[in-house]
This record gives sequence, structure tokens and C-alpha cells, in this order.
Amino acid sequence: MKISKIFLYDEPSVPELKITRLGKFIEDTFGIKVKIRKNIFSIANDSDAKQIAACRIFNTKKPFETHVPTNDEIDFEKSTFGDSGKNENIIMYDGFEFQEIINNSVANNESDFDQFHIVFTNKLTCTYDEDDFRYHGRAIICSNPTIISTTGIIEAPAKPREYYFELISKMSQGLNVDSMKKKYQGTYLEYHDKRLSTIAEGYIMQAIFYYLTGEPFCDTLECRLNNPHWQKDLLYSQIKVGKLCEKHKKILENL
Repeated sequence: MKISKIFLYDEPSVPELKITRLGKFIEDTFGIKVKIRKNIFSIANDSDAKQIAACRIFNTKKPFETHVPTNDEIDFEKSTFGDSGKNENIIMYDGFEFQEIINNSVANNESDFDQFHIVFTNKLTCTYDEDDFRYHGRAIICSNPTIISTTGIIEAPAKPREYYFELISKMSQGLNVDSMKKKYQGTYLEYHDKRLSTIAEGYIMQAIFYYLTGEPFCDTLECRLNNPHWQKDLLYSQIKVGKLCEKHKKILENL
């Protein structure tokens, strides 16, 4: 598989992504021409809003069930097309249904196999896991187009265990949790975190490696292709290590 051009779609509600810088990172790393695009839904219509609302998840312990959206749900999705940052609550969407909607939004003359689309969104995309029979938030859903969820980057990898133990303890005692959050600040990503753009580089690499090789992830933490379950591991692989392991360096050279 070869890629002649990559289309990179912005998420304007997350300016920390620095989309132009990410485009240059792709060109410098892979030698592939990048075209920056606005938010994928900037020219969406009423039908798109209805389809997006229909892929919401309401039962996290069952596989995807088709949802007939209400007018309020459709109107909300329409409103996010003009202002994607207005959502105050986290809504879960089936990642594969959501991906199909985005795929249908790609213009026919840009849908050839050698044209690769990477879409950033602040919507939380999720997939159903047959191992524990429940939905999980995902930072990335690899395919063409690839979806990278900024909310998923923050919410999918877990915070330190101690954070949750202390949070439950303070909440049960009716204590203010702000001081507790300050205690763990820096050990996990937060919304509008300045480290998001660097973290996003790793997910972009995973997306491109998957499309070119069929293998997006690496088992070792000493590699940016690692797909961690914990925030501490995410920060370690992407910030502290910040490079590919020797195996994937060689694969990149061959690519």
C-alpha cells in the first residue's frame, strides 16, 4: 500500500493540536504531501446530523443498537457543526458507525486508496469489546479515514489508580476534590493540555503505520506506536521516549 497524499482535518475546539505543525511533522517523518482541511463537519448537512445522533450509545453493556434520534438530539448535532466546542457533556458514539458517516463525507475524487484521511474530532468514539462485553472509549480508530478523538486521548487511558481511590474517598466524605486533582496534576492529560500536539503525533504515526503495514501498535513502551491503557504509559512513550523503537525505525526507513 502506498500513500500519495494525506488529508488532515482540524478540530477547532482544540487549538492545542497545532494542526499546521502536525502537517509538517507528517511531511518530515514520512515524506508524504499533506493537505490541511477544516473540521470534517464544517460543510455537513441535516442528514449528517441525524446520522451522527443515531450512532449515540445509550447502553454501554450491549453491542450497538440503532437509535432513532429525537429532534433535540439532531438539533444539537447540527449546532456543533458551527461550534464543535459547545458540548459540555461527554457523549459516547459508536466508533465504526461514526467512521462510516465520515467515510461517506469524503469527496469521490479524494477517495482513492492512495489518498489517506486523518480526522480529528472532540467527539468520544467508542468500540464494543467482546472480551468484557462493554463499550470502551478509544483515542484512535484506524482505517481510512482514521478517527483520532481528542476526548478519547484524555478519557480512554486511565489515570493513576491512586487518583481514583482518593477521588472516591474524598467524594464519599463530601470533601472538595480540587486539591486532590492539583496533587496529581501533570501525571495525566487534561483538556486543553499543551502536550496534546506532541501526543497527537504518536497517534498519527499509528494511523499511518496501520494503513501501510496493517500493524499499528507496538508492545514496548519504548516506542511511539505503543497504545497504552494508562495515562502514565502514554506520557512515557510519547513525551519521555518520543521516538520509535529500533524495529519500527527500520520499518519506517523501508517505507
